[in-house]
Amino acid sequence: MEALALFSRIPPLLILACLVMFSAKLYITIKKMRDLERHSTELAHELEHTLRREIEVARQIQSKLLNTKVPEFTGGQVTGTSISARSVGGDYYDFCMLKNGKLRIVIGDVMGKGIPAAMLMLLTRSAFRNTSEKGKGPGETLTMMNRILYDDFKSLASFVTVFCADYDPRSKVLTYANAGHNLPLIVKGMTGSCEQLQGKGIMLGGIPHQQYQEHSIQMNAADYVFFFTDGIVEARNQGGEAFRLERLRQILVQYAGSPAAEIEEKVLEGVANFTKNLPQKDDITMVILKVEDGQTKQAAV
Repeated sequence: MEALALFSRIPPLLILACLVMFSAKLYITIKKMRDLERHSTELAHELEHTLRREIEVARQIQSKLLNTKVPEFTGGQVTGTSISARSVGGDYYDFCMLKNGKLRIVIGDVMGKGIPAAMLMLLTRSAFRNTSEKGKGPGETLTMMNRILYDDFKSLASFVTVFCADYDPRSKVLTYANAGHNLPLIVKGMTGSCEQLQGKGIMLGGIPHQQYQEHSIQMNAADYVFFFTDGIVEARNQGGEAFRLERLRQILVQYAGSPAAEIEEKVLEGVANFTKNLPQKDDITMVILKVEDGQTKQAAV
C-alpha cells in the first residue's frame, strides 16, 4: 500500500519520461541484436560460400588427377572412371606404361569418405607414382607402397585397399597382386564365363614390412578384366537392397562383345536404373582392360 501511495505521488510527466527512456533503450538493444543476427547470418553465408568454393576447387583438382591420360598399346584397350558419392572421394585408379612395354594398372579404395579420404587418396597416388617404375612387378610395387604409406596411415588409424596388375600385350599375360581389395572379374570372350580372379592380401597401412604375392593368368582375344571398388555392388535402391555382384556379372556377360567404353557405360546405366539415381554413400570406380588382336586401341575416360 505504501508503494502504491508513493507511486501515485510521482508526477505523470516523470513517469512518461521514464517509459520513453526505457522504450528507447529497449529499441536500441533490439536493433543491436538484429544487427548482430544479420551480421552473423552474412558471415555464415560468406563462410559457406568460401567452403563451397574451396571444395569445388578440390573436386576439380581430384578430377584432373584421377582422369589420367589413358595409355595406348597394341592389341587391347583400357578405360577407367570414378564417381564420388560426395564432392570428393577416396577411390583411386591409375595407369603407367612401363619401359618394358607392359601396362601397369592400379585401383584403390581409402577407408572413409569425403575430404579426409580424398587427402589419403592423394598420398596413395603419390606412392604409386613414386614406385610404379621402380617395382619389378605388382607384388614389389605394393610392398614399396606399403613401406611408404604405413607410418602415415597408422598415425591416422586408416588404411587403403589396392589391387595392382601388369598386363603384357605381347604374351597376353596378366600378373597381379592384391592388398585387400575387391577381386576383379575376368570375362572370357570365347565361353562367356565370368569369374573372380584369385589372390588375397593385407591392405596397405595394415602391417609393416608386408610382402605381397603375385599371381598370373593367361588372357586371350576378346577376354576382359573388370576392376572395381565396392561402391558398385553395394549401391542401394530405395528399399535398401544392394546391387550385388550377380547383377554386375549379368551386365558384364551380356555386353562382353562390346568395346570397353560401352561396357563401362552399361554398368553405370545398370546401377543408375537399379538405384533410380538415389544418392549413394560410397564412391563408384571401375577400370576395364580388354584384349584385342592387331590394332592399337584407346578407350576414353
